[in-house]
Amino acid sequence: MGSPFLLQPSRSLTAEAVAAAGQSQDELKRVAALRAVELVRSGMVLGLGTGSTAAHALDRIGDLLRRGDLRDVVGIPTSEWAAARAAAAGIPLTDLGAHPVVDLSIDGADEVDPALNLVKGRGGSLLREKMVEGASRRFVVIVDDSKLVPRLGGSGLAIPVEVIPFGWALTLRRLQNLFDGTPGFNLKLRTASVNAKASAFTEKESDMQPFVTDNKNYIVDLFFEDGIHGDLRAISDDLLRITGVVEHGMFLGLATSVIVARKDGVVVMDKEAKSNGF
Repeated sequence: MGSPFLLQPSRSLTAEAVAAAGQSQDELKRVAALRAVELVRSGMVLGLGTGSTAAHALDRIGDLLRRGDLRDVVGIPTSEWAAARAAAAGIPLTDLGAHPVVDLSIDGADEVDPALNLVKGRGGSLLREKMVEGASRRFVVIVDDSKLVPRLGGSGLAIPVEVIPFGWALTLRRLQNLFDGTPGFNLKLRTASVNAKASAFTEKESDMQPFVTDNKNYIVDLFFEDGIHGDLRAISDDLLRITGVVEHGMFLGLATSVIVARKDGVVVMDKEAKSNGF
């Protein structure tokens, strides 16, 4: 069966991207990040992504500001990590209160399906990411080709759901009930070591505590053996109707472009620019 991602490269694909063939995965991510930053213009309000791929974009934007090639750019970080990384790069920071409409967001993703729906938030920043990127006129996603899946959840890795700590066990049971009978479904509360230096081979269960997001919430990770089947928007609505659920990591219809770093170069997949409605 053919891949659902057999798309032609965008006409905007640069010679620099084509020349990326044979580079390491991280080098390809950097090339893809540089391609995304080409879309940044002076005077823009930017959504600043979180993670190793987004870090390349933040560093490049900082370089352009220091050289004077960009001016009057401000950024809204999607996490405390992004705020610190952007500040170190010299990017002036702002927030959604001062700038409720974002010109361009650049961020990574954990999964991308053929319709450019995403799973994000395995790093724990899904709520702020969705708030900033959902307020964006244009949201450009940077991934490597390992993140392409036939359906969301298809990698077998987590789809995160952010929940408030109060009554989290009840919320977890309600999430379990929502997917009761789904073959290959499982879920668990995300935990983290209380000792940042602890080895994965020496951690004891007693050393583990619930993972806490920047918003002081917990995360329940959902796992689907064969991905999510069914109407994603209906499933999204069902999740958000559960009292105690703050947000989930499915980003449906938000991406306007996905830049895919592959071993043979970089491909840009575009959707028509969406109207923000503001």
